[in-house]
Amino acid sequence: MRLAPWSRCDSAWRSERAGGVRNDEHLRVIERPPLLHIYVDADACPVKQEIYRVARRYHLDVTLVANSWMRIPDEPRMALQVVEDGFDAADDWIVEKVEKDDIVITGDIPLASRCMEKGSRAIGPTGKPFTEDNIGDAVATRDLLSVLRNAGEITGGPAPLTKRDRSRFLQALDEVIQSFRRTNA
Repeated sequence: MRLAPWSRCDSAWRSERAGGVRNDEHLRVIERPPLLHIYVDADACPVKQEIYRVARRYHLDVTLVANSWMRIPDEPRMALQVVEDGFDAADDWIVEKVEKDDIVITGDIPLASRCMEKGSRAIGPTGKPFTEDNIGDAVATRDLLSVLRNAGEITGGPAPLTKRDRSRFLQALDEVIQSFRRTNA
């Protein structure tokens, strides 16, 4: 759990700032709910703009993880982590850094599963949240489609994202954040 550092109540801060004597009776620890962090599997993420918008609204930190440099907003809460070009290097970096209750945005089902094992929440770019109830089915479907692609039965990629998908993503991300805030208030 992430906690805020020692904080002073207003009267102690005003007194000390005005040159007064510091009175430790006015010091207290303010425990704030842990801060959410959003990790984005960014190389092929089609909903980056939506993530930025929600992160700004809720004052959340966002780390985009990619294999190459990309332009991100020049804001203190936004960061880009460029990883080496190894197989699953971005996934491994995210899994290493993610903590309980963080949010991971990815279309990569095995990455979502690994992050969920650490207690984080995962959402796909179409707004489908990965849960304990559906992750097993998602992994099985992914494996089946992989076999079909290797056999030449399926030749296309995923369908383009629609406005409805983007809206569903925004709603799902907002719901996860609100759920976290209710349980940690």
